[in-house]
Amino acid sequence: MKILIIQQKMIGDVLTTSILFEALKAEHPDAELHYVINSHTFPVVENNPFIDKFLFVTPEMEDNKIMFFKFLKSLKKEHYDVVIDVYGKLSSALISLYSKAKIKSAYFKKHTAFIYNHSIKRLKAPEHNASLAIENRMRLLQSLNIPFKLYQPRIYLSSKELELAKSYLESSKIDLSKPLFMISVLGSQEVKTYPAKYMAQLLDNIVETTPYSQMLFNYIPIQKEEAKAIFNLCKKQTQQHIFFNVFGKSLKEFLAITAHCTAVIGNEGGAINMAKSLQIPTFTIFSPYLNKQNWFSEYERKNHVAVHLLETIDYNIEDAKKQPLVYYSKFKPELIFPRLKTFLTTL
Repeated sequence: MKILIIQQKMIGDVLTTSILFEALKAEHPDAELHYVINSHTFPVVENNPFIDKFLFVTPEMEDNKIMFFKFLKSLKKEHYDVVIDVYGKLSSALISLYSKAKIKSAYFKKHTAFIYNHSIKRLKAPEHNASLAIENRMRLLQSLNIPFKLYQPRIYLSSKELELAKSYLESSKIDLSKPLFMISVLGSQEVKTYPAKYMAQLLDNIVETTPYSQMLFNYIPIQKEEAKAIFNLCKKQTQQHIFFNVFGKSLKEFLAITAHCTAVIGNEGGAINMAKSLQIPTFTIFSPYLNKQNWFSEYERKNHVAVHLLETIDYNIEDAKKQPLVYYSKFKPELIFPRLKTFLTTL
């Protein structure tokens, strides 16, 4: 059996969807499994032992219809038996159509339902106490009669990559015998970013609670000024614990550095998901307009903590979607301090 899974775009989505490969290999160990992803997301699934082949959607392909059409035509030669479209957009629908697979599975959408012979409706609440991100993906395997089983995404780093990261940290005067926290200081968008002055107060609280801790900021070069603004809002004492210029120059370097951290703390997003896949404890701040159940489950409570404004005040999440920054302003650091302190002292 030859199976193609499609998950384009976001790093966190590509990583989460990788659980399907482990589930498929468990039921069909001889199946050949291929994965369509955007090329920039490859580091989070590289070396995954359950994936046999990667097919990349490149930036050039996205900008050139002729290149994308050639890619579509090449799929016919693969003779797939099954296609599972997790992405569910026009490009993946075309990939599914051109694959000519007998079994095609996707989430139900009226305008593309005719392409698939197995359309799955997303759950609105978990049935197995896992996150909706995992439960809904596992439902896509119903077309192959594979029942739900809990799988967690995993990132596979080489010993060389880990050793290089260790050497880099030590040469940067970081003491790996002391707590080292990666701070997800910025979200992927403003509406997913905890307010700067509040974040600075959380970092002050981390240093007060763990006076020997060291902190790294997770940011990319174009976000440097935003990250620096948060650094400048911290107390002088806190700033002495932040190694601002120590960060991964690539996604793979970031992963290897994170693997040496005691925990990852900050805004919900890709960095948190990657930390979980590296078995690193996390403390996550969810945007007030997001559904916490989408990316956090009961199974994770042993090593991970996630906080949401709805846990402290009652409001309509639809209102928060319309004005998320207003609701973020209500999510004061004082509401987070107690759970953050407990998290830090139990690491």
